[in-house]
Amino acid sequence: MKEPLLTDAMLTEYGMPIMVGLLICYMVFIVYDLGKQSDAGKWGTFVLFLGLMVGVLGFASKFAIKFFIKV
Repeated sequence: MKEPLLTDAMLTEYGMPIMVGLLICYMVFIVYDLGKQSDAGKWGTFVLFLGLMVGVLGFASKFAIKFFIKV
């Protein structure tokens, strides 16, 4: 029997960062729109993006830590 080109583990390993990256891009749009519609101003929009970026930094640092542990 032939081995499949894409296994479940490979799909999870490569698909998860791509899909979460797309979700982060969508969340950036949502936060921008929220800041614009609520008239938050520059400071309020910055605070909204700061909260979002703390989560993004945690997600990105997970991949950096995994990379440096493997090396």
